[in-house]
Amino acid sequence: MRDTRESRLLLVLLVVIAFALITVDIRGGENSPLDRPRRAAQSVFGPVENSVSGVVDPVGNAVDAVRDSGGRSSTIKRLERENEALKQQLGSKDITRNRAQELDKLLKTAGAGQYAVKAAQVIAIGAAQGFSWTVTIDAGSSDGIARDQTVINGDGLVGRVTTVGPSTSTVLLANDPDFTVGTRLEKSMELGFATGQGNQPMRVQLLNGKAQVHNGDRLVTFGSQAGKPFVPGVPVGKIVGVDPSGGNLTKTVQVQPFVGFTRLDLVGVVVQGPRTDPRDSVLPPKPTPPAKAKATPKNKPSSTPTGGATPGTTTGATGTSTSNGKRG
Repeated sequence: MRDTRESRLLLVLLVVIAFALITVDIRGGENSPLDRPRRAAQSVFGPVENSVSGVVDPVGNAVDAVRDSGGRSSTIKRLERENEALKQQLGSKDITRNRAQELDKLLKTAGAGQYAVKAAQVIAIGAAQGFSWTVTIDAGSSDGIARDQTVINGDGLVGRVTTVGPSTSTVLLANDPDFTVGTRLEKSMELGFATGQGNQPMRVQLLNGKAQVHNGDRLVTFGSQAGKPFVPGVPVGKIVGVDPSGGNLTKTVQVQPFVGFTRLDLVGVVVQGPRTDPRDSVLPPKPTPPAKAKATPKNKPSSTPTGGATPGTTTGATGTSTSNGKRG
């Protein structure tokens, strides 16, 4: 529209009319004469307003999201930290529960063998000494640990202490090829020497080539002079195979260790051995095999005649004869 005198007069007239309508609407209050035209206009322009709002709102929400992104990001990070903390707490509870169970088994084994033990935790695998199967524990000379002491856990023989520092020690595991321990067979008391073979069962050479052995027979440590490096009665493992003797003076058997060397955590160093040899008392009782259910005989119909005679026999006055002609 061009800026002319007529357009200016029209603009002034529209402004005056607008002020007049506003004044009438305000003075009328709830009974304003403009209320009906307002409702009509709302019914006409309402759908258009909603459509426009639907287009404009995502833009506004995006702007708000950008404005609040900093706060939301910090909230997400905080929740992630709390979630990670909860996971660590749950994990630590599982570890604590597992160690409590291991400690309970260790104390029961030590009690059965009358061993005085110093509990320690495995903190590293391998050592600077070049041994292939060793672990480092968090106990040393300041804890009363000395070289050539027996190391056990709740399952049995773990190894022996080889080097000792002020706060840590190195343990040579029983499955190391350089490890050898004297053994005694359960019940029969047959003696032998067990040698580690890494991930394979231990190799035990029995001194008696005619010893009667079977799979499942168990072995314990024979013991050393003054209890070093081995105290007697510690469970070693069970026989899982017998090598052909071939007329040799000795017999070789394969023994699966009771200890899982790849999952060691809590161990006990025997700082004082038992007063007497515990023999087989540290071994847990063998599980009793389940009793076999007796077969229930089925009731069969009797084939005996009513008269009481069995088939193939006849009863006479002078005796009983069978169908083969013999007389009783």
